[in-house]
Amino acid sequence: MIKEGFEPEKRKLREEYIKSDLVIIGGGMAGSCCAITAARAGLKVTLVQDRPVLGGNGSSEIRLWILGATSHMGNNNRWAREGGVIDEILVENLYRNPEGNPLILDTIMVEKVSQEPNIRLLLNTAMYDLEKKDNEQIDAVWAFCSQNATLYKLKAPLYVDASGDGIMAFLAGAAFRIGAESADEFDELFAPNQDYGELLGHSLYFYSKDTGKPVRFVAPAYANKELSKLPRFKTFNLKDHGCRLWWVEYGGRKDTIHESENIKWELWRVIYGIWDHIKNSGEFPETSTHTLEWVGTIPGKRESRRFEGDYMLSQKDVVEQREHSDAVSFGGWALDLHPADGVYGDKPGCTQWHAKGVYQIPYRTMYSKNIKNLFLAGRIISASHVAFGSSRVMATCAHNAQAVAMAAVLCKKHNLLPATIAENQWIGKLQQNLIANGQYIPRIKLDDPAELVARASIQASSRLKLQELPMDGPWKALHFSMAQLMPFPEGELPSFTIRLRTKEKTVLKTALMTSSKAGNFTPDVTLTEKSYVLEKGEQDCTLVFDYRHPETGYLFVCLHVNDHIEVRCSNMRLSGLVTVYNKFNKAVAISSRQDPPKDIGIESFEFWLPERRPEGHNLAFRLDRALDIFGERNLQNGIFRPALHANAWIADFQDIQPSIDINWNILQKIRSLYIYFDTDFDHPMESTLMGHPESEIPFCVRKFKICDGNGTVISDIQDNHQTIHRVTFEQPLETAKIRIVMEQPGQHVPAALFGVVAY
Repeated sequence: MIKEGFEPEKRKLREEYIKSDLVIIGGGMAGSCCAITAARAGLKVTLVQDRPVLGGNGSSEIRLWILGATSHMGNNNRWAREGGVIDEILVENLYRNPEGNPLILDTIMVEKVSQEPNIRLLLNTAMYDLEKKDNEQIDAVWAFCSQNATLYKLKAPLYVDASGDGIMAFLAGAAFRIGAESADEFDELFAPNQDYGELLGHSLYFYSKDTGKPVRFVAPAYANKELSKLPRFKTFNLKDHGCRLWWVEYGGRKDTIHESENIKWELWRVIYGIWDHIKNSGEFPETSTHTLEWVGTIPGKRESRRFEGDYMLSQKDVVEQREHSDAVSFGGWALDLHPADGVYGDKPGCTQWHAKGVYQIPYRTMYSKNIKNLFLAGRIISASHVAFGSSRVMATCAHNAQAVAMAAVLCKKHNLLPATIAENQWIGKLQQNLIANGQYIPRIKLDDPAELVARASIQASSRLKLQELPMDGPWKALHFSMAQLMPFPEGELPSFTIRLRTKEKTVLKTALMTSSKAGNFTPDVTLTEKSYVLEKGEQDCTLVFDYRHPETGYLFVCLHVNDHIEVRCSNMRLSGLVTVYNKFNKAVAISSRQDPPKDIGIESFEFWLPERRPEGHNLAFRLDRALDIFGERNLQNGIFRPALHANAWIADFQDIQPSIDINWNILQKIRSLYIYFDTDFDHPMESTLMGHPESEIPFCVRKFKICDGNGTVISDIQDNHQTIHRVTFEQPLETAKIRIVMEQPGQHVPAALFGVVAY
């Protein structure tokens, strides 16, 4: 029993002092991925989250799907899903949760963090104050947990603000901005005017379900019952069950920090008004058995403060895909701005303009230019309002935060401050560490002198020499132009025989196309065109392109739209090959061609998009000679996904249990081994609601063994579904040979790897 008498003085709350290497404020996707990355690299991390769950806008409290550069497969950014920990989370979520249940994602997030012994996780804990060491450094932060009535004093040499609104950076005095810059500050022609508004608002989602019996709905008194008169309401789709209504947005004319609770109340009025109209207007009799299952209680925030670093990302960085020597991440979501009036305005819910490919994000955007020991992560990084329209999405934020984590590791190890890492001697080390751990940085490869496989010899039991994709798949009508995206070697192109059937005599128009910028997958340059007369019925047609390819890389073999023609596809799927169509995805575009106004600094081009599985078959074809492009050297080139070319070793299709041997001339001491599998970086893996037809990616090798030079089994994996398999040895493994023996992943998919790395 505890019994206390009267205290004339004020009682004090329980206090706990926690000292660590890195304090992270904010447990959204950015903060969580930052914490996991840093902890795995050896830092002691304190992760502070003011909510009961992790994941921020991706959590079950808000339920927005996680996306980034892949943009619903609605742009031309092929194989652009972010790597590292955010990829690991999305792949695991697909495996456990293809239905898109947000509660399951919650469990994955908490599991990933709680499995790291170097992380002290404080849930339901809000930072509210800090102490400064001097004008330019944070000394400690204070946080309070309402659930255990405890005050925490958190002290570390380095801090990360991933809080969304930037509470730590704000209290520390860091320079920040709210709202849109003028068009001339960064030469941004897409900068919005006052009529459009300077801020993106908040959104709330809701779930509905069919109970199978009549359900009454009595609206609360605060519901807005005038919503049916609003222009936006006409776009409501009952099949969306509420949670795809991202356009139920409000607050862009408000203070999105201090008026956030008022904005939430207005969004509640909107949502209950929408549901009242659906249930009680008589216009939707099919919803008589539907109930309102869940309504969000905190809004999904889009924009508030953005803090200034040593560089500010701007529109031209995105559109021109500018290169940066300190690139540590990438983006690829559209420049996506929303009208400030939101659901109460008459403008479309968003204005999205895409770049022709992904763009680099420099490290200099990820720390405060004023507070020397403060990193920036999430949506608050150093970017203009226009560039923020692209960099703000969750997968991009998480990918950036992983770079912050590895920078913090270098800072701790070498007693440095964040800005110092931007210097040449350190930024290269940071880039190499990131790439080895799965981070993709466009146009930068792993080239680490300490890496061992690069100087080994590799022999495979077989390799695919591509001469055909069997003509055993479905027929595809040319209602849209289609193209086989192919990685051709340098030299004359082989002839390309395809199978067609026609309703009547007609002409097939073809083209060979490429991208004007290496590494892009926007076919904006036509190299040659040819037409072929086809007779009625089924027939083979041999395409001959008089073209010499100057270097190994991707080309588009295009078949132009013709409603009279069907094309035979193949059931075989290969890493690094995909068929694309001149279509558009209405989630992120309004036409198969992007044609922005001429005065906003955005380029015009066509969208060429793949189809999602179970569709997405390759074009069936035969070549007059085999392409030898999937050899073992691809395992040593330091790029672990298709980029300028396929970058994959692929086993011969008849080799159902292929192996690779990695040999050195002398014994090596191996402390860690990484194997990079193909989990289809083209697949966005939206985390909630939308659902997926598969739980495992068909290209990924699921069963494999790793043995040393004595034949001793190091790993025997029977159920792999992840992109990277890591083996860490407590005592260095001394061997002159590593053998990896795999099982073919599927009837129509040969085994493939992107790389093997050893340290």
